[in-house]
Amino acid sequence: MPREMEKQNRMSHVLAIPIPAQGHINPMTQFSKRLASKELQVTIVIFSSKVLKHTRRLGSVQVVTIDFDGYEGKISLDDYLKQFRATVTRKLPELVAELSTSSGHPISCLLYDSHMPWVLETARQLGLIGASLFTQSCAVDTVYYSIHEMQQKKIPPEKLLVTVSRFPALAALEIADLPSFVQGMESESEYSSLLNQVVGQFSNFKDADWIFVNTFNTLEEEAVNWLASQRSIKPIGPMIPSFYLDRQLEDDKEYGPSLFKPMKVEALIRISRNLQQKLLGSSIMKPGNDSINVSYLSYKLLLQQIQQDQHHM
Repeated sequence: MPREMEKQNRMSHVLAIPIPAQGHINPMTQFSKRLASKELQVTIVIFSSKVLKHTRRLGSVQVVTIDFDGYEGKISLDDYLKQFRATVTRKLPELVAELSTSSGHPISCLLYDSHMPWVLETARQLGLIGASLFTQSCAVDTVYYSIHEMQQKKIPPEKLLVTVSRFPALAALEIADLPSFVQGMESESEYSSLLNQVVGQFSNFKDADWIFVNTFNTLEEEAVNWLASQRSIKPIGPMIPSFYLDRQLEDDKEYGPSLFKPMKVEALIRISRNLQQKLLGSSIMKPGNDSINVSYLSYKLLLQQIQQDQHHM
């Protein structure tokens, strides 16, 4: 058999599965490009009806889309997540079979966003490797992992908060430095669903075949080393276009698929000004409120403003 043909027959095929949120699609896309540069066949599936249908390839990475809108606040977050899980669980086996046949290279690995730990169940059912990508820093992951482990031990929330804030790998954190939905875990709040989601990333943390983290050792060495002491992990960050990093990937200057319609500079300036006014007039900006609150509100306000502007474009 010719060497090239033998090489093609041995080619591993990875199916990358990000959640339909831009901040998760971007690092998954960049990691997919890196894997493809190592002579792996990589297909990324975007669960969104907003991605341009003509986006079929990103360099060596094939792109497939499945209609499913990102969260827009029309239903509760819990209901949205249940619908998303049901859709992915139903369609993923069909997609694996279809791509395995059409490409000539059977899917051998499911690379999924850490916020979708249940994809590992599908990987096991299909006899595939399951690899999880954590898109946030190790410091953040350490907070959520610690909460998950202590919740399993039934440690009361008030003791749990103190323990996490004094965690050696997180240096000198105060309780006020923790994410808002962590601080408010003692009572039901609008952040409860978010807390369950981020802590749930670690429900089968030690069962996945591979754990990749969007960080690098010199950025947060202590946190990386601590998380690595819990199980084997692979720091692969920062997942940004190669043009801004090492320039090893030719023409890799952009992230790839966008869930948002491109807007003119004038519209972006107007949105920015309106957002500043709304933030400054909000009680969430008063002293004592943390940046996580501001980030959460900013996202909601920005999404509303973009939707209004696009409606009139």
